[in-house]
Amino acid sequence: MIKVLFICHGNICRSTMAEFMFRNMVRKAGREKDFLIESAATSREEIGNDIHPGTKKKLQENGVPYERHYARQMSRTDYNKFDYLIGMDDANVRNIIRIAGGDPEKKVFKLLDFAGEDRSIADPWYTGNFDETYDDILTGLQGLFRELL
Repeated sequence: MIKVLFICHGNICRSTMAEFMFRNMVRKAGREKDFLIESAATSREEIGNDIHPGTKKKLQENGVPYERHYARQMSRTDYNKFDYLIGMDDANVRNIIRIAGGDPEKKVFKLLDFAGEDRSIADPWYTGNFDETYDDILTGLQGLFRELL
């Protein structure tokens, strides 16, 4: 089983969008039994909160199913539990490594690394642009999908 954890700052916008989009991609490929897909935050700010309304709207517009979500913070034990810990920007990656106590197994990535792009995915909490975030996440997930399937 391949275990993937998507991580952003609050776990209500980007990481949840990536989680449900990737679950949908894997489901459509008939491979859901081969994956564990979750999401988490690097901060404690949104713990317990549901997906941001803008994220829900974007997922609905694209026919991506989702369910009630409770934001959680990444823990050190997640490093051992997951094969891939995937952040959305450089700050996420730094914080993931800090929380994990390092990255000796080279499990930490930025999502767009899988698309061959060395750039961050903007946080729509600040930009308000859920369309751009969705497109960037889709680009990264397509690269990840090709690598893992």
